[in-house]
Amino acid sequence: MAGSARGDTHSAAEELLNKVHDKDLVKTLGFVNGEWISASDGSTMPVDNPATGDVIANVACLKAGETKSAIAAASAAFPLWSSKTAKERGSILRRWYDLVLAAQDDIATIMTVESGKPFAESKGEFTSGVASIEWFAEECRRVTGDVLQTVHNDRRMIVLKQPVGVVAAITPWNFPMSMITRKVAPALAVGCTVILKPAESTPLTALALAELGHRAGIPNGVLNIVQGDAKAIGDTMLESDAVRKIGFTGSTRVGKMLFSGAADTVKRVSLELGGNAPFIVFDDADIDAAAAGVVSSAFRNAGQTCICANRIFVQDAIYDAFTEAVTEKVKKLKQGPGLDPSITLGPLINTAAVERVQGHVDDAVAKGATVTVGGKKPDLPEPYNKGYFYAPTVLANATIDMKIFREETFGPAMPLFRFKDDEEAIQLANNTEYGLAAYFFTKDLKRSWRVAERLEYGMVGVNETAITSEVAPFGGIKHSGLGREHSIYGLDEFLYIKYVQMGIGYDNKGF
Repeated sequence: MAGSARGDTHSAAEELLNKVHDKDLVKTLGFVNGEWISASDGSTMPVDNPATGDVIANVACLKAGETKSAIAAASAAFPLWSSKTAKERGSILRRWYDLVLAAQDDIATIMTVESGKPFAESKGEFTSGVASIEWFAEECRRVTGDVLQTVHNDRRMIVLKQPVGVVAAITPWNFPMSMITRKVAPALAVGCTVILKPAESTPLTALALAELGHRAGIPNGVLNIVQGDAKAIGDTMLESDAVRKIGFTGSTRVGKMLFSGAADTVKRVSLELGGNAPFIVFDDADIDAAAAGVVSSAFRNAGQTCICANRIFVQDAIYDAFTEAVTEKVKKLKQGPGLDPSITLGPLINTAAVERVQGHVDDAVAKGATVTVGGKKPDLPEPYNKGYFYAPTVLANATIDMKIFREETFGPAMPLFRFKDDEEAIQLANNTEYGLAAYFFTKDLKRSWRVAERLEYGMVGVNETAITSEVAPFGGIKHSGLGREHSIYGLDEFLYIKYVQMGIGYDNKGF
């Protein structure tokens, strides 16, 4: 049923409301067919502030029934939305972009409070996320087809690109905004309608974006938000033949389940999964630049990104110097609540994440690694001692028999491995089931080409770690997923190709 977009709040929730200027951006209900809805059984689920463990909101916990309503709404809205011209859809998306841009401080605040990341990182994510809306609002006007040459003069062959239909988008908690806009914006731009399931830990950003989309004039049913019971929502999406595409960012385990489940109704699938990214530092690299790059990459969002540096390979000749340089930079990181402007490293998302990092560190130390900094939970004052923090950690003398080599840590722990030559570095980097992003630093142009081409990854950064852009294809190979997001290639993920042959009654005698 429809109702108020905010439910009961306590002190932590009131604190969040006090920090945002536009109070109506803080929503706790689902959004289906242009209305804010509660769960049919009245159930809710808590959203925590990872810095304190306090509940900041209780949001509606939607299930199968509400998801079916969202699918029905998206299906009903599709014919009219897809029939609009690209210019019309782009104009609506542009209004959405303008409203989101004007609300950047409020959205960044919501992101920081529900995900824990430092405010500066939330602003950085905002910049990336809003750029996706702007870019796809423009690029949809450049979707084109082809006219093919034929061997028959009385026929014409045309290739059209048309929207796939209703899209189910499932997004993670580590990037509450940008993972949404890179899926929703291209889908809406080409004429698809969307049911979005945001992560249970971070639904508030998604709901704020939906509110701004509604204000921008996105028609009812075109964008729907169903946060809640992950299994019930996911199963309903998979079972529905009306849903023609699944877009997912998250763990490889869940991605494989969705891939398998989508087969029954032959849905198109885009999957952006695990990373375990290598970061290679060759002996001719600028040590300070490489150290700054790896610290920025490995500890961004407290190490909770799919493309952050997980396994650091350093050539023997510079290993000790690089270890010292990295350790000194990590010591300067400051942990605490993300809204404190002096903070450069926030908490992990929950207790299980902290335990995973500690388990990887303990395993590495037991097998011979040396902790040069960190290696434990930090000592923080009340109320942050109840938060999900883990000290930024550097592990020297790491070896490939350690869990931290094989498994993606998804936390602030950086293992440093040694290598002798280019061949060994490439073999170590490729020795994983994952293939999302890889990085290396070198001053040798020939080596840059050779190594970049041999790394088995969908994206490679050479002397650069900030590789994400709305104009560049984002995605991996092997167990890291299928398809691409962003760029013209990401737009094509939401289009299918239709071939049309026309007999025109022409012969050699003329008309």
